[in-house]
Amino acid sequence: MSPSVVVLDYGSGNLRSAQRALERVGADVTVTSDYETALAADGLVVPGVGAFAACMAGINAVRGGMIIDRRLAGGRAVLGICVGMQVLFDQGIEHGVRTPGLGEWPGVVEDLKADVLPHMGWNTLRAPEDSVLFADVRDERFYFVHSYAVTRWSLPGSETISAPKVTWTTHGQDFVAAVENGPLCATQFHPEKSGDAGAAVLRTWVRSLG
Repeated sequence: MSPSVVVLDYGSGNLRSAQRALERVGADVTVTSDYETALAADGLVVPGVGAFAACMAGINAVRGGMIIDRRLAGGRAVLGICVGMQVLFDQGIEHGVRTPGLGEWPGVVEDLKADVLPHMGWNTLRAPEDSVLFADVRDERFYFVHSYAVTRWSLPGSETISAPKVTWTTHGQDFVAAVENGPLCATQFHPEKSGDAGAAVLRTWVRSLG
């Protein structure tokens, strides 16, 4: 039986491409904003494109923060993608405006210091040796489209065995490309647009739901 995955529909774009990519790697996917359905699924995907503030407004409108909190409290898997990763941090700053995020991780999403923005293209990653998501895709490239990112990671107890696994890459400066933190994972890149390497990451995540 295929794992059930909800792609949270809170008005962000890119929902159908995420749905198709997840279906190709074996998930039974529903695109919905329904609270109970999102809670009950084996996995929840939080996509995101566009502005941090707009995505947070959409997430708040469908009680997305409550859904994520309840799932994580029960050890249920959540995967954030692009701005869906960014909103998991404390706050975002865009054009001088600070917007509270969901606060699952400490950190600020801010503009990248790079000669060319947006960052649009393919990057290799620096994943921890014990990464699960990237165990089968070392040295592969992944597709990014963004101008903002988390460039500093600080989480108390980061030296412990159960600490989050943080993956980095560089565009002008180092930034967080992915985080694996128990049931909560996220990628700044778009796995659904990253060819075979992205499919491998999604497949690993979907298989973990069983």
